[in-house]
This record gives sequence, structure tokens and C-alpha cells, in this order.
Amino acid sequence: MMKRLSAALVIVLAFTGCTGKKEGSSSVSTQGQGKELIVGTDAAYAPFESETADKTVEGFDIDIIRAVAAKAGLNIRIINTPWEGLFNQLASGDRDILISAITITDERKKVMDLSEPYFEAVQLIAVPTSSKVTRLEDLKNLKIGVQTGTTGDEVASRLVGKNSANIKRFEGTPLALQELSNGGVDAVIADNGVINNFLANNSKDFKTIADPSFPKEHYGIAVKKGNVELLKKINDALAALRSDGTYQKIYNKYFGEKKN
Repeated sequence: MMKRLSAALVIVLAFTGCTGKKEGSSSVSTQGQGKELIVGTDAAYAPFESETADKTVEGFDIDIIRAVAAKAGLNIRIINTPWEGLFNQLASGDRDILISAITITDERKKVMDLSEPYFEAVQLIAVPTSSKVTRLEDLKNLKIGVQTGTTGDEVASRLVGKNSANIKRFEGTPLALQELSNGGVDAVIADNGVINNFLANNSKDFKTIADPSFPKEHYGIAVKKGNVELLKKINDALAALRSDGTYQKIYNKYFGEKKN
């Protein structure tokens, strides 16, 4: 998800007024036992977080944060929150915790506190099976689909220029991948987990390319800057989940392979 959002924009968002959904704005923003903590997530990034027909939020991240809460004795409520307003809500106190495939970066650490990594990701390129693309450089003269503000967006922007007409931006990666299916773009750049999940469930007519220039990324759970006590509870819980095998069970449920 970034996963998502450029570092510069993160800083702007963290110090501007709150936008996006307002649910939960009256929730308690401390982490005492029994206090309800509001968890924000952008449920448009399957398999990490998505919304069912009855508006239930589910996914890998959701199972992880529920397991963390159970282990740490936290009372949480999860609210689907648009990505564009997610960091604002944390800064303003309308959200106490964020889990939404958030890539840990040095710039984000300046404006929020992030847990120890709970997932390792890397960018992938999705193209039709007939495509002759073999590396990132081959996309220079092609139409590239990305989710707005994601790491994929940043990669495409560095390759062809932020304002290039060859970049088509979408609100969600599944929408970009659907456009690939429809022939509206020649390739999509996004996180491996999201691309692999989409292709496994929607089409066999595409292939993925891992460019060696793509660095590994790590997702973290975010809390408001300075909330040391809550961050420690989350980190301790994550360590316990790895130790007792719970993390591995959740990982295997969504990704079907053993990865420690």
C-alpha cells in the first residue's frame, strides 16, 4: 500500500487538517486496558484489507491486528478509512492505530511511530503473457497503470516522469489490474502480494516480472508519534505471535507458503 504514498506527501498530510471519513473522531486516543482504540485501514488492497458485500473488513492485515489486540489485551474497533485521509486521522487523534500495508520509511518515522516489520514486500510488474517486457526499462514507452500515491506510482514516476501521460493512476490496484485486463494499459506496477492475489483469482492471461532494481520493503503498524507505550505493546504482541506460530498460520492462510 507503499506500499503507498510518497514520503513528502506523508509529511504534508501529517501536519494538515483532517480529511476523509470522520467516524470514530470521538474515540479515546489512549491505550489503557479496556479503552476502545480505533484502527484505521484502507480496505481496498486485497489480500491485505478489503471489504465484503456486507461491509465487513477482512484480510491479512485485519487478522494480524486482531491477533495483536488479543495478545496485548487491547480493545479495538476497525474502521475503513480512505488512504488519502489515513495519516491525517492518526495525526489528529481520530485513529489510534493504522494497519494498511504501510511501508516503513525514514520519512514516515519522522511523523509517526511504526512497529517492527510484520510483512516483507517487493514491487512486481504485471503484463500480458504475450508481452515482450522483461525489465522495468522496457516500460518507458508503454502505458503504465498504478494506484495513486503508492510505491508503484513512485517507481513509474521515476521512470517516465511524474506528469507523463503514459502513467494512468487509479484509486485502487485492483482497478489498475482490471484496466490491464481490458487492454487500457500495457503494464501495472504494484506490491507483489496484491498482484499475485489478483492474478490468482481473476486471470491466467498475465505474467509477472521482478526487476532486480526493486528493493525489498517492509510493512509496519503505525501509532501517533510519541505513543511509546502503545508501540511497545504492539511490538511485544507481534514477537509473541511469531513465537507461538500464530503469525505463520495467518500468513499461510493468505499466501499459502511458509515464510518466516
